[in-house]
Amino acid sequence: MQFGFGMGPDTSWMREELTRYGVEELNTPEDVDRAMKEYKGTMLMAINSVCGCAAGNARPGLGIALEHTNTKPDHMVTVFAGQDKEATAHARAYFSEYPPSSPSFAYFVDGEIKALIPRHRIEGRSSEDVANDLKMVFEAFDKQNKDEK
Repeated sequence: MQFGFGMGPDTSWMREELTRYGVEELNTPEDVDRAMKEYKGTMLMAINSVCGCAAGNARPGLGIALEHTNTKPDHMVTVFAGQDKEATAHARAYFSEYPPSSPSFAYFVDGEIKALIPRHRIEGRSSEDVANDLKMVFEAFDKQNKDEK
């Protein structure tokens, strides 16, 4: 970790771990509102975190899931808990029936929360286990959407 005067640890690599998979960062409440309003279809929202024990498996787990499935969300976005605090709080308001949890993954269909993989389903599990949970969600709601059309 790198520390500078008046700064915390360098988290840029934690952000890049998601953006390299095509995940769009939402840094402000306005970014969150835009995504929730404009992105139709399926959307995965990753609530990123600096936690090494859980986020250290969540971020690679997403990469593994995307590598090993043909069923991917139409849109993927992320907010960073503890870093982009206002954006994260605003995003959580869209699924306030669930307690705050980071890292976590929220899955939306046309702006409606359909599934949440909270921290307790990530922490203590391998990246492969996290990937399997994500693939299960991707496939379940992809099939459901096809069945409804």
